[in-house]
Amino acid sequence: MTGASVDSAAPRADAEPSTATARRPRRVVWLLVGGVALAALNLRIAITSVGPLLDEVTGGLGMSGVLAGVLTTLPVLCFAVFGALTPLLIRRLGEHRLLLSALLAIALGLATRPLVDNAWLFLALSTVALSGGAVGNVLLPTLVKQHFPGRVGLMTTVYTTFLALGTTMAAAATVPVYQAGGSWRLALGGYAAVGLVAALPWLGLLRHDPPRAGGSAPLGLRQVLRTGMGWQSVLFFGTQSTVAYILFGWFAQMLREQGMDAAQAGLMLSYLTALSVPTSLALPGLMARVRDHRAFVLVFYACYLAGLAGLWLSPLEGTWVWTTLIGVGMATFTLALTFFAVRTRTPGATAAMSASSQSLGYLMAGVGPFLFGMLHELTGGWHAPLLLVLVLVTANAAVGLLLGRPRYLEDSLERVG
Repeated sequence: MTGASVDSAAPRADAEPSTATARRPRRVVWLLVGGVALAALNLRIAITSVGPLLDEVTGGLGMSGVLAGVLTTLPVLCFAVFGALTPLLIRRLGEHRLLLSALLAIALGLATRPLVDNAWLFLALSTVALSGGAVGNVLLPTLVKQHFPGRVGLMTTVYTTFLALGTTMAAAATVPVYQAGGSWRLALGGYAAVGLVAALPWLGLLRHDPPRAGGSAPLGLRQVLRTGMGWQSVLFFGTQSTVAYILFGWFAQMLREQGMDAAQAGLMLSYLTALSVPTSLALPGLMARVRDHRAFVLVFYACYLAGLAGLWLSPLEGTWVWTTLIGVGMATFTLALTFFAVRTRTPGATAAMSASSQSLGYLMAGVGPFLFGMLHELTGGWHAPLLLVLVLVTANAAVGLLLGRPRYLEDSLERVG
């Protein structure tokens, strides 16, 4: 990566604060930093808090197998639908009011869904919480670009790291809280307090919603999807998300069926997800210092190849090594999020690129675990499913080499316009 060229025009993670940021009182700047971090902490709680208690939730609500499948598929559907609507909502409400509304929706959904006994109502209230997460997914890269154009790398590090921490926290803490209190409803509902705390900085920031400037209004998704770069971003985000959802859903089961005990397999999955924290800390700052990001793509692809080869040839020997390599390869998620900021010049373009990539990308991700499981059922082994993952990471690397070139979305829009 050291061979990548430094761009004097590109924003650096260690650059001086932008003029817009420098004009604000220090209190407002710190509110923005804290608000971004706390918002990111909440974006995955509605998803990862349910998984560890899925049997208790479905049993307590009398959910059929079909409805349980709807519950596990609901996140990607909500991320797709509400992510696509976010640029329109930005135009109507403004960034700060919209993010405050999203955080309140998360808190409302998390607080009320454990109170109901009807499975369909639980799904409806889960949709409320997930809609807030979907909007936040698109908004945070936009807010980073808008408020910290001179510190994109640093602030992307902040929000991706807190996103990873929130994901890990909800997955790790839910069962201990359930065991201590004896109620899955209490274990799930308590997370609403995290959403309410995250809303507080944005209440204070309502008076500081940025004014609309020329060229900064969010673009339409159709405009982005008329460009090659727009589709490259969609495919890059979609393929990495598909791989991630496959591994989150099947990694532990794959190890268990090959002879690993349940506790060790669960530990391996926890380790795989935890690796997102150090990569989130390091990667955005490194990306903000250079223009050409193809070296990052190649490094992560090489890690994937080595890890998948290990799982193919010797899954239970060297499992820690294979898991580490794959976990590092999964840093393509942070890479995809950072691309939204470093491949655009304006917050409006960042919002549109983020919305189009996440809405269509999450739809792709929803199909991945189903195909992986189907291949396993048809073949009775794991080589065919792993071959699917290899195809996906190869496609991810191929499109990433295109997206990683030093260009901006706005230039592509001018050419097609």
